[in-house]
Amino acid sequence: MPLKTPLTIDDLSFRVNVSPKRKTMQITVERNGSLVLTLPPEANDQQARDFVREKRRWIYKKLAEKQQLRSNAQQKQFVNGEGFLYLGRSYRLKLVEPSDRQPPLSLTHGRFCLNKEVVDRGNSKETFIRWYATRGKGWLDRKAQEYYRRMEVEPAGIKIQDLGYRWGSCTQSGWLNFHWKTILLPAKMAEYVLVHELAHLHEPNHTSEFWHRVERAMPDYIERKQWIAEHGMEVEGL
Repeated sequence: MPLKTPLTIDDLSFRVNVSPKRKTMQITVERNGSLVLTLPPEANDQQARDFVREKRRWIYKKLAEKQQLRSNAQQKQFVNGEGFLYLGRSYRLKLVEPSDRQPPLSLTHGRFCLNKEVVDRGNSKETFIRWYATRGKGWLDRKAQEYYRRMEVEPAGIKIQDLGYRWGSCTQSGWLNFHWKTILLPAKMAEYVLVHELAHLHEPNHTSEFWHRVERAMPDYIERKQWIAEHGMEVEGL
């Protein structure tokens, strides 16, 4: 029986990707709890359903773990010594006295330095988000230029936004949008998010051709994609 997509089995619904590189079936629980079933081209509907039923206990366990991570995400207190991520590394926070020469937030000598007045006004979270957005755009702009010729693309531009559970998106007009949290990921993973969206400039959907383009630009993309699916929730909690 031919495969139907999306695939729904009982209370589980899967987005289905068919990958010529895969010889076995794989289930991924995404950052937002959505399910992805990746199949080799020869897999049929019944084989996919049997595989999902075989893995059902594992799926429910992973869904519960994702929910627990979301529930336990610790909100930052913005106190001395607290750790904040930047490109996958945690930097300790140091509260500093107001100064004309000191910006509201900076990364200096391996520490995030936050103006105490920002904390007193209750603007710490917004200040960090602005810093991440500015740094993230600069980093993504520079990194994207390394791929333009290789992937035969040039976006209309890059924007940093709060995209909820999505890391990135590509508009029909060629703009690439990235979540400000992308810059919290390790550099290799943030780079994968970038390449993923650059490939969408050619292919709006996750077709075989789309994944071929990603692979040509980034041969180890599967490992990076899987890391984000498994660990992306760990950058929550600002």
